[in-house]
Amino acid sequence: MNEVINKKVKFTDLGRMDYQQAWDYQEELFGAIVSTKISNRKKPLAEQVATENHLLFVEHPHVYTLGKSGKPENLLLDEKGLENHHASFYKINRGGDITYHGPGQLVGYPILDLENFFTDIHRYLRFLEEAIIRTLAEYDIEAGRIDGLTGVWLDPVKQENPRKICAMGVKSSRWVTMHGFAFNLNANLDYFGHIIPCGIDDKAVTSLHLELGKPVDENEVKAKVKKHLVDLFEMELY
Repeated sequence: MNEVINKKVKFTDLGRMDYQQAWDYQEELFGAIVSTKISNRKKPLAEQVATENHLLFVEHPHVYTLGKSGKPENLLLDEKGLENHHASFYKINRGGDITYHGPGQLVGYPILDLENFFTDIHRYLRFLEEAIIRTLAEYDIEAGRIDGLTGVWLDPVKQENPRKICAMGVKSSRWVTMHGFAFNLNANLDYFGHIIPCGIDDKAVTSLHLELGKPVDENEVKAKVKKHLVDLFEMELY
């Protein structure tokens, strides 16, 4: 465990940003934290410095990303099809299969040194899900988890019409995290029709605006998600 604990988390809303640009920025922050940790191990306690933590919110132009365990055939578009839909495609270093990011979706990238909080990746994922579940409860929408599947689902108990509203996919190394969650707020779900989302072909995807029957104030939702993350992780956001 870190001897120097830092629960301060720098929050940045990147607005709309190209996926590669945001990924590069994540890698830069991730690398700096890992570098600090490695450097600290060679120093006496009095000379060790606290590792930084970051929470990034971003919206991407249309893009499909495939995780390490994903199957390329879960993308149903060829190069021409991607071009026609103004979408890009990346193979990336998170867990999970294929997913879509695009306008009207809140993407959250916590880049945390979990040794500042707790060293339990399962608990980390549950906390990310819980922040979304609590946010949805504020809109009188009951959401939860489905055994064996990641992310946040509506109708998780009876599963008469289970539909995913938030996807998760993370990477962790030396207890430092990157990638995160994608929460559909005003998303164009047609784009999910060109993939087998997360490799699951028998369950639907939904968006908050469809569940509420009206467009969503995205800044309002962001504020709620942020508050629940702060509460769950006991962060000091700045």
